[in-house]
Amino acid sequence: MAVTLAEFIVWVIIGMIAGSLAGTVVTAKRDGMGRWTSLGVGMVGALIGGAVFSLFGIWPALDAISVSLRDIVAAFIGSLIFLLILWIARTSGSNKS
Repeated sequence: MAVTLAEFIVWVIIGMIAGSLAGTVVTAKRDGMGRWTSLGVGMVGALIGGAVFSLFGIWPALDAISVSLRDIVAAFIGSLIFLLILWIARTSGSNKS
């Protein structure tokens, strides 16, 4: 599957929005986790959320290449899942002393 430039740009935009929202929710600070961390978390979250939404058939009609509410919600939920996995990994790693 080849990724087009349009798809990549949409992923970056959605990743920034979702990562910023997730960072704000998790850190409870207006500035969140920072620009690059938010982008990274949002991009991973977009992949996770997109896979989860596709797997369960959530809002299948909104799959067009555009910045849609479905994509932002999926990326936001995926970002929260990713941050939860990171938190679990960090806390379980620090308890093995």
